[in-house]
Amino acid sequence: MDLETLCKREFNLDPDLSYLNHAAVSPWPHRTANAACAFAQENAVQGSKNYLAWLEIENQLRQRLADLINAPDKDDIALLKNTSEGLSVVAYGLDWQPGDNIVISNQEFPSNRIVWESLAQYGVEIRQVDLTAADSPEQSLMHATDEQTRLLAVSSVQYASGLRMQLEPLGEHCQSNEILFCVDAIQSIGAVDFDVQAIGADFAMADGHKWMLGPEGLALFYCRAELRDRLKLRQFGWHMVEHYNDFARHDWQPAASARRFECGSPNLMGTHALNASVGLLLEIGMQEVEAQLLTRVRFLLELIESSKNLDRLTNSDPDRVAGIVTFRHRQQESGSLFSQLQQAGVMCAPRGGGIRFSPHFYTPTSVLQRAVRLADEAA
Repeated sequence: MDLETLCKREFNLDPDLSYLNHAAVSPWPHRTANAACAFAQENAVQGSKNYLAWLEIENQLRQRLADLINAPDKDDIALLKNTSEGLSVVAYGLDWQPGDNIVISNQEFPSNRIVWESLAQYGVEIRQVDLTAADSPEQSLMHATDEQTRLLAVSSVQYASGLRMQLEPLGEHCQSNEILFCVDAIQSIGAVDFDVQAIGADFAMADGHKWMLGPEGLALFYCRAELRDRLKLRQFGWHMVEHYNDFARHDWQPAASARRFECGSPNLMGTHALNASVGLLLEIGMQEVEAQLLTRVRFLLELIESSKNLDRLTNSDPDRVAGIVTFRHRQQESGSLFSQLQQAGVMCAPRGGGIRFSPHFYTPTSVLQRAVRLADEAA
């Protein structure tokens, strides 16, 4: 089946909507909605009769997520509630000493800032780096590290500006200087190709409800195998032990796999839904997904550049764009423009002092044209 036919089959949004908000919450593909409905119906009729089959879906999801980010093994993948939980597992799993420092950027979403700032109680210094202060954002981050830097945490794509980071040099710098490298990948995974081994990530995390086209309440957490034992466990329960189905067993130890970070009962409805969504992305292939998305983003940037009243805020360099384009109106205040666009059925977000559009690989160009025209002509 060709991609155009597949997209028409999987995505049939309300024709009154111009959906450009995948960087916030994405609509589900048909196969995802069908998987959730089938799971709900099965549960309503048969209860947990097929629980073992449900666990097979969970196992398949771990493998698909590992494939999606090129993790060495599915055992490197934990299924957590959200990105914030993954970041907290790292922040409160490591041993900190007074004088340690963590380097982050000044453009981070609160999840990738607050968790590190909370470590001030242990005497940890947080260094927020201005990504516009040097020749490159990566140089700014690397220059801020020193012999007391324990961890560098950065978003792969900044949520407001849409700036796409070059992660490979950051990973190489961290490895050379024995600094842990933590990547909030929520604005990358499912949008553009993301390879944890190529970038040298020690930890990576991402919710499923954005570019992975899945439900809220379920997230990928990757931890490099050699570091699993270094993260102290702060949550405990039946699901995180090695022999988790032997309820009568009194001697226990944490699972050898990343399941050790999952303390309790899994979100099996979310598992069925996300498994279907990730299956779609893998079926198409992330290189093709990225190519299609970037074609739409370049077209969107061209529309904004040629408009009469709009100013682009997102860096348009080819190696700096992913799925997010942010702009502002020269006469119209962004809050007012956002309200007008929402009323006209343009799903977007006010971010970074402007309006954020975030299409996906399947978004029709007619949607982009309509949205930019409405923004340009705003009274």
